[in-house]
Amino acid sequence: MAEREKIIDELRLTYEGLFDVKDLYLTMDKWFREKQYDKRELKNIEHVKPGGKFIELWIMPWKKITDYAKIEIKIRIQMFDIKEVEVEKDKHKVKLNQGRIQMVFDGYLTTDYENRWEGKPTYVFLRTIFDKFIYKGYTARFQSQVSEDVNHLHTTIKSFLNLYRF
Repeated sequence: MAEREKIIDELRLTYEGLFDVKDLYLTMDKWFREKQYDKRELKNIEHVKPGGKFIELWIMPWKKITDYAKIEIKIRIQMFDIKEVEVEKDKHKVKLNQGRIQMVFDGYLTTDYENRWEGKPTYVFLRTIFDKFIYKGYTARFQSQVSEDVNHLHTTIKSFLNLYRF
Protein backbone atom coordinates (compact mmCIF):
# COMPACT_ATOMS: atom_id res chain seq x y z
CA MET A 1 0.00 0.00 0.00
CA ALA A 2 1.27 3.43 -0.87
CA GLU A 3 2.33 5.68 1.97
CA ARG A 4 0.69 9.08 2.01
CA GLU A 5 2.24 11.76 4.19
CA LYS A 6 0.39 15.02 4.84
CA ILE A 7 2.90 17.86 4.52
CA ILE A 8 0.53 20.87 4.48
CA ASP A 9 -2.52 20.55 6.71
CA GLU A 10 -5.50 22.80 6.01
CA LEU A 11 -3.90 25.98 4.73
CA ARG A 12 -6.89 28.34 4.53
CA LEU A 13 -7.80 31.24 2.29
CA THR A 14 -10.94 33.32 2.76
CA TYR A 15 -12.12 36.21 0.63
CA GLU A 16 -15.25 38.29 0.45
CA GLY A 17 -15.99 40.78 -2.29
CA LEU A 18 -15.81 41.09 -6.05
CA PHE A 19 -14.13 38.49 -8.25
CA ASP A 20 -14.68 36.53 -11.44
CA VAL A 21 -15.38 32.81 -10.96
CA LYS A 22 -14.35 31.94 -14.51
CA ASP A 23 -11.05 33.81 -14.20
CA LEU A 24 -10.39 32.10 -10.87
CA TYR A 25 -10.75 28.70 -12.55
CA LEU A 26 -8.55 29.83 -15.46
CA THR A 27 -5.86 31.11 -13.06
CA MET A 28 -5.78 27.78 -11.24
CA ASP A 29 -5.68 25.80 -14.52
CA LYS A 30 -2.85 27.98 -15.81
CA TRP A 31 -0.86 27.35 -12.61
CA PHE A 32 -1.45 23.58 -12.94
CA ARG A 33 -0.22 23.62 -16.55
CA GLU A 34 2.86 25.72 -15.72
CA LYS A 35 3.83 23.42 -12.85
CA GLN A 36 2.99 20.28 -14.92
CA TYR A 37 0.21 19.00 -12.68
CA ASP A 38 -2.58 16.73 -13.88
CA LYS A 39 -5.97 17.65 -12.47
CA ARG A 40 -8.65 15.37 -11.08
CA GLU A 41 -12.00 16.81 -10.06
CA LEU A 42 -13.46 14.98 -7.07
CA LYS A 43 -16.60 17.01 -6.49
CA ASN A 44 -18.44 19.76 -8.34
CA ILE A 45 -21.73 20.98 -6.89
CA GLU A 46 -23.69 24.10 -7.74
CA HIS A 47 -26.96 25.07 -6.04
CA VAL A 48 -28.98 28.12 -6.97
CA LYS A 49 -30.54 29.64 -3.87
CA PRO A 50 -32.57 32.84 -3.37
CA GLY A 51 -29.55 34.58 -1.80
CA GLY A 52 -27.23 33.57 -4.65
CA LYS A 53 -25.37 30.53 -5.90
CA PHE A 54 -23.53 28.06 -3.71
CA ILE A 55 -20.60 26.33 -5.44
CA GLU A 56 -18.54 23.55 -3.93
CA LEU A 57 -15.54 22.22 -5.82
CA TRP A 58 -12.93 19.68 -4.72
CA ILE A 59 -9.88 19.40 -6.95
CA MET A 60 -6.96 17.00 -6.54
CA PRO A 61 -4.06 17.97 -8.82
CA TRP A 62 -1.10 15.57 -8.79
CA LYS A 63 2.35 15.35 -10.29
CA LYS A 64 4.79 12.46 -10.52
CA ILE A 65 8.22 13.43 -9.24
CA THR A 66 9.82 10.02 -9.75
CA ASP A 67 8.59 6.49 -10.33
CA TYR A 68 8.46 6.17 -6.56
CA ALA A 69 7.04 9.50 -5.35
CA LYS A 70 4.29 11.90 -6.38
CA ILE A 71 2.83 15.15 -5.08
CA GLU A 72 -0.91 15.54 -4.52
CA ILE A 73 -2.66 18.78 -3.58
CA LYS A 74 -6.23 18.64 -2.33
CA ILE A 75 -8.13 21.90 -2.81
CA ARG A 76 -11.60 22.34 -1.32
CA ILE A 77 -13.38 25.44 -2.57
CA GLN A 78 -16.71 26.72 -1.27
CA MET A 79 -18.32 29.83 -2.69
CA PHE A 80 -21.32 31.33 -0.93
CA ASP A 81 -23.96 33.84 -2.08
CA ILE A 82 -22.46 34.30 -5.56
CA LYS A 83 -24.34 37.01 -7.45
CA GLU A 84 -23.58 38.60 -10.77
CA VAL A 85 -23.08 42.37 -10.55
CA GLU A 86 -22.11 45.08 -13.03
CA VAL A 87 -19.19 47.27 -12.02
CA GLU A 88 -17.77 50.31 -13.79
CA LYS A 89 -14.01 49.99 -14.22
CA ASP A 90 -12.01 52.48 -16.29
CA LYS A 91 -15.29 53.90 -17.69
CA HIS A 92 -16.36 50.44 -18.93
CA LYS A 93 -19.06 48.26 -17.47
CA VAL A 94 -17.74 44.86 -16.44
CA LYS A 95 -19.75 41.88 -15.21
CA LEU A 96 -18.22 40.34 -12.09
CA ASN A 97 -19.34 38.05 -9.32
CA GLN A 98 -19.79 39.06 -5.72
CA GLY A 99 -19.73 36.66 -2.83
CA ARG A 100 -17.64 34.83 -0.29
CA ILE A 101 -14.95 32.20 -0.92
CA GLN A 102 -13.40 29.70 1.48
CA MET A 103 -10.53 27.56 0.23
CA VAL A 104 -8.64 24.84 2.08
CA PHE A 105 -5.35 23.42 0.76
CA ASP A 106 -3.77 20.12 1.81
CA GLY A 107 -0.43 18.91 0.44
CA TYR A 108 0.55 15.24 0.34
CA LEU A 109 3.65 13.28 -0.58
CA THR A 110 2.75 9.78 -1.75
CA THR A 111 5.51 7.19 -1.98
CA ASP A 112 5.34 3.77 -3.66
CA TYR A 113 2.11 4.78 -5.41
CA GLU A 114 2.41 1.86 -7.85
CA ASN A 115 2.66 -0.66 -4.97
CA ARG A 116 5.89 -2.19 -6.25
CA TRP A 117 7.22 -2.76 -2.73
CA GLU A 118 4.12 -4.46 -1.37
CA GLY A 119 4.46 -7.97 -2.83
CA LYS A 120 6.23 -9.61 0.09
CA PRO A 121 6.84 -8.71 3.73
CA THR A 122 10.58 -8.65 3.01
CA TYR A 123 10.05 -5.91 0.42
CA VAL A 124 8.00 -3.85 2.88
CA PHE A 125 10.78 -4.15 5.45
CA LEU A 126 13.44 -3.16 2.89
CA ARG A 127 11.37 -0.20 1.74
CA THR A 128 11.01 1.02 5.31
CA ILE A 129 14.78 0.75 5.87
CA PHE A 130 15.51 2.58 2.60
CA ASP A 131 12.98 5.34 3.37
CA LYS A 132 14.23 5.91 6.91
CA PHE A 133 17.97 5.85 6.29
CA ILE A 134 19.10 5.81 2.67
CA TYR A 135 16.52 7.95 0.84
CA LYS A 136 15.97 10.36 3.73
CA GLY A 137 17.59 13.24 1.82
CA TYR A 138 15.45 12.65 -1.25
CA THR A 139 12.30 12.44 0.84
CA ALA A 140 13.14 15.70 2.61
CA ARG A 141 13.64 17.40 -0.75
CA PHE A 142 10.30 16.05 -2.00
CA GLN A 143 8.58 17.27 1.17
CA SER A 144 9.98 20.76 0.69
CA GLN A 145 8.78 20.73 -2.94
CA VAL A 146 5.24 19.87 -1.76
CA SER A 147 5.36 22.74 0.71
CA GLU A 148 6.70 25.19 -1.89
CA ASP A 149 4.09 24.24 -4.49
CA VAL A 150 1.13 24.49 -2.10
CA ASN A 151 2.31 27.83 -0.72
CA HIS A 152 2.96 29.17 -4.23
CA LEU A 153 -0.54 28.16 -5.39
CA HIS A 154 -2.03 29.75 -2.26
CA THR A 155 -0.10 32.99 -2.90
CA THR A 156 -1.07 33.00 -6.60
CA ILE A 157 -4.78 32.68 -5.84
CA LYS A 158 -4.54 35.24 -3.03
CA SER A 159 -2.84 37.71 -5.39
CA PHE A 160 -5.47 37.06 -8.05
CA LEU A 161 -8.31 37.77 -5.63
CA ASN A 162 -6.63 40.94 -4.36
CA LEU A 163 -6.65 42.29 -7.94
CA TYR A 164 -10.39 42.83 -7.59
CA ARG A 165 -10.10 45.06 -4.53
CA PHE A 166 -10.63 48.58 -5.80
